[in-house]
Amino acid sequence: MKEFQYIIQDKLGIHARPAGLLVKLAKGYTSKITISKGDQLADVTKLIALMGLGIKMNDKITVSAEGEDEAQTITALQDFFVTYL
Repeated sequence: MKEFQYIIQDKLGIHARPAGLLVKLAKGYTSKITISKGDQLADVTKLIALMGLGIKMNDKITVSAEGEDEAQTITALQDFFVTYL
């Protein structure tokens, strides 16, 4: 399992547009990808679950990937977060 932590920089947090892009990106990998905020956890391929975390600016999250392509997945997700969030 690979993971990284990130502090959300976007002033709107993870809102509908980037959440949709994130789900689309995640579905392109075979690894199981999750985001956790505090004690809440969501599967990144589930838009409603992801939005349900209510992630806002300055929230610290942990993104995890587990599977055959976890290294590639984490690299792509880190790039996504830096670019969009």
